[in-house]
Amino acid sequence: MQQTLIKVQTENFDQNAIYQWLSEKNSVGATTIFVGKVREMNLGDSVSGLFLEHYPAMTKKSLNAIVEQARQRWDLQRVAVVHRVGQLDTGDEIVLVGVSSAHRGDAYHANEFIMDYLKTQAPFWKRERTATGERWIEGRESDQQATEKWHI
Repeated sequence: MQQTLIKVQTENFDQNAIYQWLSEKNSVGATTIFVGKVREMNLGDSVSGLFLEHYPAMTKKSLNAIVEQARQRWDLQRVAVVHRVGQLDTGDEIVLVGVSSAHRGDAYHANEFIMDYLKTQAPFWKRERTATGERWIEGRESDQQATEKWHI
């Protein structure tokens, strides 16, 4: 039975269907879901959208490695990572990370870990649309610092 769902896609995702898949086993005591959206402000500028690019084989390998690291740290049942690519507008959902476990602590921590590493390790390239034109988004120091708490 599949315990990990990883998708990189252009279309919207169905949060409810993913939640149902994550929590369908009777042994699940906790399910956490994080959904990230395209926000309208970044670096002090108004953003109308962004375009995400990736290399499919590299991205899939990276996402699988991140999930495997989480599985080694916490007792997890199912894990879902769905990331959108292509043209997205402000307010669009861009990423979903879902984790189910027997215990809430494992689900919370693994979800946060996966999201932190997804922001810094997954090979996605983002180009924002602003009133003054388009620009590539560089990695943020704050995202890198977020991963440091997991170095045990």
